[in-house]
Amino acid sequence: MKHNDTFTDDQLELLADKARQGKISRRKFTQLGAALLGTAALATRGAPVLAQDGQLVFVSWGGDAVDAYDDAYGKPFEEATGIRVRQDGSGPTEGAIQAQFESGAPSWDIVDADAFSAESLGKKGMMEPMDYDVIDKSKMREGFGWEYAASTYFFSYVIAYDATKFGDNPPTSMADFFDVETFPGKRSMYKWGAGMWEALLMGDGVAHADLYPLDMERAHAKLNDFKEHVISFWGNGAESQTIMLNGEASMALIWSTRARLLEQDTDGEVKFIWQDGIISPGAMAVIKGNPGGAEAAMKFIASAQDPEKQLVMFDMLSQGPANPAADEMIPEDQRRFNPVAPDNFEQQVALDVAWYEENYGAALDEYLSIVSA
Repeated sequence: MKHNDTFTDDQLELLADKARQGKISRRKFTQLGAALLGTAALATRGAPVLAQDGQLVFVSWGGDAVDAYDDAYGKPFEEATGIRVRQDGSGPTEGAIQAQFESGAPSWDIVDADAFSAESLGKKGMMEPMDYDVIDKSKMREGFGWEYAASTYFFSYVIAYDATKFGDNPPTSMADFFDVETFPGKRSMYKWGAGMWEALLMGDGVAHADLYPLDMERAHAKLNDFKEHVISFWGNGAESQTIMLNGEASMALIWSTRARLLEQDTDGEVKFIWQDGIISPGAMAVIKGNPGGAEAAMKFIASAQDPEKQLVMFDMLSQGPANPAADEMIPEDQRRFNPVAPDNFEQQVALDVAWYEENYGAALDEYLSIVSA
């Protein structure tokens, strides 16, 4: 789906910025990029990898990475099992996964997919059910292990605000984001819809427990009434950051990964809150009839539950680890940036995968028609 592709590209851009600034080496950049995405070669997004005997092909959203996924996951997995994991960055869109299955001879094994896409395809018989005798549910957060997908990382949609304007009276809830009288100034929201419907409803007084199923008529009525205050519907992370840096918006609903950077890069002139954030999961899934076999694929997913490996992506990109055991391993002064740290998690609402599985396409079409009207 579009929003997954956009977020993943943004993660690579953040790594590239660190490399350009000399904060990480080029080798470290390629290692971390591949740990995130599992690509085959630098600047070769889209190059397909064919399966071979005794190997697995992991398909992600591409990027500038060569060795990293091997260093973080592939090499340890090969040492333990003798199975090599090859990387393909051609992008596991829902349509591409379906085409792989329908070909009758898929060349992909494991995909970095939206959980709701995996669930939808799985219920059509196209994905392997997760084997929770192999994948350890105790190494996952409750509610984030699905029938056809297993969570691998988290990020959130949160409120970032201009602390030079609201430092003495900061926003404390989603209702404040939509209150332009108490908190004057323009706003910015996400173009691709995910998380915005929940925000619109919370801003209209709906409690966390009452959000799902989302009332689309109410959410879109709120959007239609409020959009005159939205200076930009951003489509990528850099854009969301720029809007806050140049003062165009006094508040924005942005990814927590970018919110952390804004707070750090502005020395606190831009801050963010976790209250009423929307937690979104990334996931791994396995194509039915994959050439490497379901058993090997499940073992690989289980190996990626290692909290030490998940800490790398938190350190570089502020992705919340899927394994809660990693929470206590994060340095104490950095835990406030973890979207799924217990204190942060309890203030937020988890994106409902089942609802998105059934409704995302139609909801996005209507959302975009209002945005563009």
